[in-house]
Amino acid sequence: MTDTKSANIETVKIQDIELEVERRGSGAPLVLLDDEESLTRESGVVDELAKSFEVIIPEAPGFGKSSRPDWIESMDDISYIMLDYLDQAGIEKATLLGFSLGGWIAAEMATKNLARIGRLALVDPYGIKVGGPWDRDIQDIWFLTKEEVQALKYADPANGEIDYTEMPDEKLEVVARNRESFARFCWQPYMHNPKLKRRLHRIDVPALVIWGAEDGVVTPDYGKAYADKIPGARFEVIADGGHFPHLEQPAAFMDVLGGFLAEAQKAA
Repeated sequence: MTDTKSANIETVKIQDIELEVERRGSGAPLVLLDDEESLTRESGVVDELAKSFEVIIPEAPGFGKSSRPDWIESMDDISYIMLDYLDQAGIEKATLLGFSLGGWIAAEMATKNLARIGRLALVDPYGIKVGGPWDRDIQDIWFLTKEEVQALKYADPANGEIDYTEMPDEKLEVVARNRESFARFCWQPYMHNPKLKRRLHRIDVPALVIWGAEDGVVTPDYGKAYADKIPGARFEVIADGGHFPHLEQPAAFMDVLGGFLAEAQKAA
């Protein structure tokens, strides 16, 4: 059941959850799972993808304007909801593209059910532990200062500056909800699912893992270890890009992603 709110944004009911879903463009389906800050959906990369694909952006429970019932406690729970959405929407052979936290959700989905997923692209995802119990694989972004986090996330910290005083109240509410949900789902265990690393071998569709060379939150070494767990996955590094390489280096990012999508479509 849907309740259309505008020409390209609708509310979709999945069980007792209301998901906000945005659609742009036309063509083969590309399901985009946004980052935890909802920065990607406002970037030019989405409009570029919409020239060749129908870009479908379902906001995860607790993010954007999607509801968050108390029974949802983890990325594992969220991944099943997003798979239910693919089923309910009748999406077939989709490209699944996830950024940061959205990449973690996409990886969880792909390890569970690939029936509606034709190819997978992950951009600087969280989600696994690659070192020992005392190794800091993922920087503690809730312990560090804003300035320290910005320096870790961006090749040029100035690229991450946002003037919240100019932001309308409705958007500020989304920012607050996103941060609350991010902490709720990722606090313990910190930013990973201990079981996901041992499930990544189940992914048997063409896969690409893209990483920013200057990502200090989860480094390229972490990214390479992530990619190595996915059979046949290609690993690409974007120079002068941080945790959001598509925001800092959009042209280089689209060269890498566009080539992968073209190859996958040709093979199909």
